[in-house]
Amino acid sequence: MNQLALFVLAGFLAIASVGATDAPPDVFKIGTGKRDITPKEPVPMWGYGARHDALSTGVLDPLYAAALVVQAGSNKLAVVGLDLGRSPTEQSLQRIRERIRVEAGIAHSFIAGSHTHHGPVLELTDQEGKGKGKFDASLRYYTAMEQGIIDAVLEANSNLVTAKMATGSVKLDGFNRNRHTKIEPKPSDRELAVMRFDDLSGKPLAVLMNFTAHPTTIPAATLKFSADYVGAAKATIEKELGVTAIFMQGASGDQSVNEGPNKGYQAFGQALGREVIKVASGLMTSEVEHPSLAVKEERFKFASRTDLSNPLVRAAYALAFFPALIPNFADEYADGVRPRLTVALLNGNIALVGVSGEFFCNHALRLKERARVKQLFFFGYCNGYHQYFPTIEGVAEGGYGADNAVAPAAVGAGEQIMNTALVWIYQMVGKIK
Repeated sequence: MNQLALFVLAGFLAIASVGATDAPPDVFKIGTGKRDITPKEPVPMWGYGARHDALSTGVLDPLYAAALVVQAGSNKLAVVGLDLGRSPTEQSLQRIRERIRVEAGIAHSFIAGSHTHHGPVLELTDQEGKGKGKFDASLRYYTAMEQGIIDAVLEANSNLVTAKMATGSVKLDGFNRNRHTKIEPKPSDRELAVMRFDDLSGKPLAVLMNFTAHPTTIPAATLKFSADYVGAAKATIEKELGVTAIFMQGASGDQSVNEGPNKGYQAFGQALGREVIKVASGLMTSEVEHPSLAVKEERFKFASRTDLSNPLVRAAYALAFFPALIPNFADEYADGVRPRLTVALLNGNIALVGVSGEFFCNHALRLKERARVKQLFFFGYCNGYHQYFPTIEGVAEGGYGADNAVAPAAVGAGEQIMNTALVWIYQMVGKIK
């Protein structure tokens, strides 16, 4: 090698060495944002078919979108808890995701409803017979809701700071129960799982809680918006700890609230909030040594057990709910039932699993047992909504939540999705190639 070549090579190596030394270290940052997404006009309410198309008459307490943005290395993830009955529709979801991708570089998201039965109907569309004309206030709300969610995420992204974190959980007795099966022992997911985030000085920034129970503690006849117990729990945590609280519902397809001595949605929510505070206060956050984020998402396709192309079936659904909803349901399931699974592995040992429906609790319980990660957070009603996903034995037993009227996906769909989630987790941790 001649002298000039040696000089050039030496210079290149020196530049490469400087670049490696000066490369920014992996970062771990979080930020939070929050927006009021309560409808401003009377609109049909979600959650109880017997209400039909009766319009809301006011507000018991506001509905919020609470967003957590996590940056691990160069990747960003948004986790958004909504005081809504379900996640936004596919069209809304895609508009929201595209905006946060373009404006904040957030490529991945878990956007989930708490499943309050005192939120607005979200399924109407701007077409004749499907909402347009009769329910224009709902259509106006959808635009405002989407913008509120986007603004909450963008605010969280703008608030990113270097953070420490910790996770932990506790089994709560007496807070929920299995409302479906008559076979003992009745399964219930009693785990209250918590993420706590602090700044580097130890000041608490955010608390994410993951709990499993239907927010149905307010009578169906009350036509006023409410976050149900979830809103009271978040308010309790935020007041005590001075943080943003994010609630993510679990696999609550067969899980109801067990109020016990905490009668009413406010008392129950405050009691649950105090349990979250106990767990969060007992966690010791630490800096993340090797921040990482891996995410995988897929939509499945299952045959439908409900034939919405049949005029008699559509007529029955129109009587059970209200006519403008049914053609929108038919459009959703025209190509089969297409639920979405989203799985993230944070920092190599924390799994987040999001599913677009009401999964029975045994799906989550079995996945947690099999995944063998430090902590698994299971998010139902996430990134879409495709009704109930009972276990196979739940279908065999029958009853509400297991019948094809509200569980249209083929029998075994839930198990197939959970097996896929398990494989992905093991692939992400490097145990399956």
